[in-house]
Amino acid sequence: MTGKNGLYQRYMAADRALREHASTCASCTPESRCTAGAALFETFRRLQDAYLNRPRNKA
Repeated sequence: MTGKNGLYQRYMAADRALREHASTCASCTPESRCTAGAALFETFRRLQDAYLNRPRNKA
């Protein structure tokens, strides 16, 4: 995985991991997360920011 496609794949994997955790964790809500959920959300947030702010080629 390299370049923007690799970044997108990591972003989507972080989204899946966060959703899977949230679906099974009784402590996590969108407003409040357990320690593991908070770490997953932070990873997702950083990857989302990186993906949305990546340089784009103007064709």
